[in-house]
This record gives sequence, structure tokens and C-alpha cells, in this order.
Amino acid sequence: MHASQPTCNVRLVEVVKRYRLRRGYKTVLNEVTFEFPRGYRIAILGLNGAGKSTLIRLIAGSEEPTSGRIERYSNISWPLGVSGGHAGSMTGKENVRFVARLYGRDVQEVEDYVRAFADIGEHYFMPMRTYSSGMRARLAFGLSMAIDFDCYLVDEILAVGDAVFRKRCEEVFSAKLERADMIMVAHSPALLRKYCNAAAILRNGRLEFFDDLEAGIAAYNRLIKEQQDRTWMPS
Repeated sequence: MHASQPTCNVRLVEVVKRYRLRRGYKTVLNEVTFEFPRGYRIAILGLNGAGKSTLIRLIAGSEEPTSGRIERYSNISWPLGVSGGHAGSMTGKENVRFVARLYGRDVQEVEDYVRAFADIGEHYFMPMRTYSSGMRARLAFGLSMAIDFDCYLVDEILAVGDAVFRKRCEEVFSAKLERADMIMVAHSPALLRKYCNAAAILRNGRLEFFDDLEAGIAAYNRLIKEQQDRTWMPS
């Protein structure tokens, strides 16, 4: 008898994430138990400072929770839009080959794809610390697209390079999402509506899921208005 397949990509179980400040603590997640279901491309919404990027890093495993646990049931990407994980002293080629081996992919196949996609010429053989931010973004995005994932994590990207390169990125990424899920931090309503079909709002250390994107955006807009009403002071 086969075990039933998990219905979620990631499960947070009583997760607390707290940062020490000069005075006291900031709590980003407060004993959160939450499932990111399969079959959705989820927009993470929340006010500035709510901890959306922190949540993405926790799901990716690049940060650890203060307490609780995070269970991953799918092959989940690193956060697209974050290229700081590459070793600056290593060449682009060395970084690409290292990541391909780390994920158990055919090294030459991944390398051929990234070189063609990033199109950074001989810089590919130079240390990444010598790259411009644009070249780092091109190589990082190409590497993200060279490896297939069940669920992509996205932190405010898809706007790298010139118009031609951005169009290529959008086409390739859209094709990936035809057979993969996504968890995305973004503020642009146009970007959310283009890529997402559900939402989760992070507020006061809690997550609320909306399986309808428009309902999630409407709730987020109400949250923004509440904040504006609280902070508005008559002259």
C-alpha cells in the first residue's frame, strides 16, 4: 500500500522567528502553523517590515526559525532574486558547476544552458566579484532556470537586464510555472496578477491564506487603508 502524497509543498509547524533589537525583540512569525498547498502560485502580501523576505528565506532554509520546524515536501528552489549566495572569489563557471553538482544535475548540461542564457561572454570565466550587478543577476537567473523545481521561491525579481533579456526571462519563467508552483513576494499588482493565483497575507506574525488572488489583494488593500487611517494626522 502506497503512502498518500502530501498535499502541500511546505508546512510550518509552530514556527517562531524573532530578531533581537537594541531594545527588545521583533517577532516576524509568532507560533505559526501553516501549509503552502500544492497547485497554487502564491503571492506573499504584507506591509513594509512585516517579514515577507524573511519568510522566503525561512522556507528556503537559508535562515533557521527561532523555534518550531519547517517541513518541505517538494523540490524547492533557492529565492530567485537573491544572488548573494554565490562565492565572489569563484568564477561564474565554478559557481555554476558547484550548484549543478549540489543539486545532482548533469554539470555540462547546466553549464551549457547558463552560458547561453546569461550571455555574459568571457566574464563567465572571471571571479563573480568582478561582475556588475546586472551580470550577476543574469547568471543567477539563468542558473535558476537551468534546474527544474517543483516550487519556485521568488523575492521581488523578474526585472533584470535590458528589455530583450527581461522578455526572455518572462517567457522561460512562465513556461516553468506551467508545471510548477510558486511562492512570491512582490508589490506590483500587475506582476501579482500575471504570475499568481492565490495569496497569503503576513500580518502581526500570522499568515492568512486566500485561494482567490483578488480576495487576497482586496484584503491587503484594506490592511493598507487601516494603516493609513491610523497614521494620518490632521494639520
